[in-house]
Amino acid sequence: MVLRDPKSILEIKKRFLKHYPSAKTELNYNNLYELVVDVILSAQCTDKRVNIITPAFFKKYPDIRSLANADLEDVKELIKSCSFFNNKAKNLIAMAKAVMEKYNGEIPADEKELIKLPGIGRKTAHVIMIEYFGKDLMAVDTHVFRVAHRLGLSDAKTPEATEKDLTEAFKTELNAIHQAMVLFGRYICKAKKPECHRCFLNDLCESEEKIASTDRA
Repeated sequence: MVLRDPKSILEIKKRFLKHYPSAKTELNYNNLYELVVDVILSAQCTDKRVNIITPAFFKKYPDIRSLANADLEDVKELIKSCSFFNNKAKNLIAMAKAVMEKYNGEIPADEKELIKLPGIGRKTAHVIMIEYFGKDLMAVDTHVFRVAHRLGLSDAKTPEATEKDLTEAFKTELNAIHQAMVLFGRYICKAKKPECHRCFLNDLCESEEKIASTDRA
């Protein structure tokens, strides 16, 4: 459920777009294959860590074909500093095999087809579609979920329901707002010790974290 009135939602939208006019992912990639690998690795792992891991990974496995033929233990070794590396290694190879077998080696440029690939769920598919294809979609990661709830844009219990609320609230420019909310949540509206003193949405926020921060000050 969207808790804010239309006027405040519009103001929040304007400020996000003003402060993050050209926001994009902080993951390093050169093509769709690299982005897909990055996004799979980034689940419950920082972009910074992924960017440390991938140079050696892409040197060893530069494309879908090489990854489809990769040795599982070797992939695990390359990504072992990433959270849940065992499952991610299996999913990466399975994803590559599926692309080779079902899509002639071409990663599908379609949300519904992406979701069919191992390791890619709705959020992951949306991130790929937003970042690489510029699609007007919303994706809800931990940062977007936290920011949405602190700003009263949703009280939903799941990322999927929160995505629905944000889509209903903002309606357009969802891709740009998603990117903005990720960076905002990562560097200002942090999970611990949010930096409310430098928040450009401070006057529109009534979260418990803001109140606690103000009380400490």
